[in-house]
Amino acid sequence: MKLNHGFSRRQLLARAVAAVSVTATSKAGGRWARNTTSEPSTREKLFQFRYSDVRLTGGPLQSQFHRIHASYLALDEDRVLKVYRQRAGLPAPGQDMGGWYDAEAFAPGHALGQWISGLARFADATGDPATRHKVQRLVDGFAATIGADGNCYASRRAQIAFPAYMYDKVVIGLLDAYRFAGVESALGVLERATQGAVRAMPGRAFDRMFEAPKQSPDDESYTVAENQFYAYEVTGKPEHLELAKAYLLDRTYFEPLARGENVLPRRHAYSHVNALSSAARAYQDLGESKHLDAIRNAWNMLEETQQYASGGWGPGEAFVEPNKGLLGASLRNTHSHFETPCGSYAHLKLARYLLRFAGEARYGDGLERVLYNTVLGAKDPNGQGDFFYYSDYSPSAVKGYFPDKWPCCAGTLPQVVADYLISVYFQSGDGIYVNLFVPSEVRWNNRNSQAKMVQTTNYPLEESTQLRVELSQPTEFTIYVRIPGWLTSPAQIRVNGQNASEPAERGTFAAFRRLWRNNDEIEVRFPFSFRGERIDEQHPNTVALMHGPLLLVALDRGPELPHGALTPPGWFQPAPLAASSGGATPAFEYRQHWVPFYAVGEDAYSTYVSLA
Repeated sequence: MKLNHGFSRRQLLARAVAAVSVTATSKAGGRWARNTTSEPSTREKLFQFRYSDVRLTGGPLQSQFHRIHASYLALDEDRVLKVYRQRAGLPAPGQDMGGWYDAEAFAPGHALGQWISGLARFADATGDPATRHKVQRLVDGFAATIGADGNCYASRRAQIAFPAYMYDKVVIGLLDAYRFAGVESALGVLERATQGAVRAMPGRAFDRMFEAPKQSPDDESYTVAENQFYAYEVTGKPEHLELAKAYLLDRTYFEPLARGENVLPRRHAYSHVNALSSAARAYQDLGESKHLDAIRNAWNMLEETQQYASGGWGPGEAFVEPNKGLLGASLRNTHSHFETPCGSYAHLKLARYLLRFAGEARYGDGLERVLYNTVLGAKDPNGQGDFFYYSDYSPSAVKGYFPDKWPCCAGTLPQVVADYLISVYFQSGDGIYVNLFVPSEVRWNNRNSQAKMVQTTNYPLEESTQLRVELSQPTEFTIYVRIPGWLTSPAQIRVNGQNASEPAERGTFAAFRRLWRNNDEIEVRFPFSFRGERIDEQHPNTVALMHGPLLLVALDRGPELPHGALTPPGWFQPAPLAASSGGATPAFEYRQHWVPFYAVGEDAYSTYVSLA
């Protein structure tokens, strides 16, 4: 079989074998981080910081960041590697993992690459030697199981389950291990794994809704292209570029989206949002406008036809037919409303790509909505393989674990939480963009001088933030601040204690350009208000309660609200939070307590209520 762009499997294999000898690039940008072989794309207006450039200094994001880091640092390496060692015929100490992970299970060894990836990102973010050493041991342990034929899979079956899906996880893990944890051997391991994977994988992408490869009809190859573009960026090896091109879902997915055709309904929700990152990376590297049009149009379709108030989507893991009231109906017919860690990972990635290409605040608004109201509210893993999987928006729901141990969300959780750091700030040619309002610090070089911004805030529990710059010398640049589109009254902004004259329209990045001096500061207040968001046009009286960026849920069963409840002076009053939901988060009261979704612990809660 020929690949779409002229390489046979045999040619690709030969190139992979030749690429095993890799020269490591110099350390830069982080404690162990590596430069890549390519410069930032000229198609980007904004650029991401490194994990090591940003530090969270407080608030609920930092708390979850530290808990998830600790949880994955505690993974038993023998247990994690056991299924790979068993397949390779090596001594395999440790207990079986169980759930989806074991040799005869649903997806043997499926999350190893994602765990390496997440830990590598935490290593760069924290500078923790123990995390870096754990990444090194996992890479070395995995490398020892790859045979002379390049078999990189854990499965002992004659026909490997999900070969493209499994290989894709290995790729992101090894690339991140190299870039963010300084594991020099990881690129050589990647080429050995590629040697074996191309034998097992189909030669091109298959959209399982319309066609399927015979050897693995349920395989998911949606981000193979994204990560092969990444591999080409890091290694410069052309076989990765050709594989990336071959695995683009152009004909059945990206090209219809680019033409404005809503082909989302009935597709598997998470994997097809994740696939949009492959289109984004294709635009970044190849520059074809159809890929940019596809992701822009898909974002609009998500917001307009698929989205709950939380920002989540995909009841029962599928997109719905628009204009038929199916989101409202889903409150009765499923408890699986949003595949939370996986869906959040895909959504936040897509939002960052669109921010980088367009520089538009609306994508920051969408990122913020999903972050605060879905994954931040994920129940912590319990250390025994149990993971929060679905957000449930049914009446009197309770947060719980997925019935099977080690599901796919166990792999994306550390990646999405580590990625909080690279979602807060962005750079541009003339300054810095503040996208999220989080207690944090960011460092960067500004015209050959060192710059630092310190953000002090209790947002989203309070409605203001303070940005202070620390500069080695006075420097002219622009500070851009996202003004959320959900505001119903103007933001109030002061620069060094004086009211700012610059325009600050909602749904934009307000620009403050001047000669900044050490300890100059910007204070911003975003007046919060209550608003109801209906679930769809066919259920106009079924609403969720929003307060600023936060989705509030009613503890236990939601009451019926009078129509005037959401207009000033309003029916909602500050109230002490019920002890069972934690004492640090304020609540509101209207007949019962309302709290942010992320603050719900073991209480029953209701997301949607009825207007009288």
